[in-house]
Amino acid sequence: MEEFVRSFFEVDTNISAWALPDIRITDIIDILVIAFIIYELLIWFRKTRAWILLKGIFFLFAFAGVSIVLQLNMTQWIFKATINVGVIAVIIIFQPELRRALEQIGRGSFLSSVFNVESHTLSEENVEALVYAMEQMSSVKTGALIVIEQEVALGEYEQTGIPIDAAISSQLIMNIFEHNTPLHDGAMIIREDRILSATCYLPLSENQEISKELGTRHRAALGLSEISDSKIFVVSEETGHISMAYSGQLYRHIDGDFIRRELLGEKRSKVNKLKARLMRRKGGDGS
Repeated sequence: MEEFVRSFFEVDTNISAWALPDIRITDIIDILVIAFIIYELLIWFRKTRAWILLKGIFFLFAFAGVSIVLQLNMTQWIFKATINVGVIAVIIIFQPELRRALEQIGRGSFLSSVFNVESHTLSEENVEALVYAMEQMSSVKTGALIVIEQEVALGEYEQTGIPIDAAISSQLIMNIFEHNTPLHDGAMIIREDRILSATCYLPLSENQEISKELGTRHRAALGLSEISDSKIFVVSEETGHISMAYSGQLYRHIDGDFIRRELLGEKRSKVNKLKARLMRRKGGDGS
């Protein structure tokens, strides 16, 4: 590290010796690949606590450069003595973020985000049932926690709840989360158009930056989203607002259109929204 910083700040005064190297196509590809990797890393850093770490590294890098230029021997010695310990400390402190990054690479979500590959596990009819149920529960402030499983299996959390194994319907979802019913507490897990289980326990997020106004449901949703690719929807019992947790981020005050886009994609959500309006109009005319 010290040698790298030193070489970075060394200036070659022999300008006439500089020569423009031959640039090949492979060099351009190499530069583009490295630039893309750096860009994706910066985006990842920005979404996690590691952004603070990155700013600290930049500061230390600049400070080390100044100490080399000014030949501050004592400062250089301290920097060299602490750099090895610092690397180990960073790995320990940011272990959850590093684990999440490796899991994303392992399940291919990185390439999916690059090439915009969508993974849909729910039919349009069941998405509409979910949207209707969440909107109805939101209007009467009924708390709910609904997990839509994606590629990462949630078997260990499914086993903590009560097996349901039923087809998705808006009425069943609302009945499960109704106040003072045996199944209303905990999370509902949905996989491939089936309600697998209810009253499931989810891991709580340890992120200290979460707003204090958010309750246990929101923390549980964020906690699961940090270690899986599931999309978790929360209906607040206090405000009635609907939120979604995904990839460690919480999207608050969302509506039915947002849910459709997330579960169906942009084009299919518009078509399904129109179908839902027509069906509701027909139902209203017949009543």
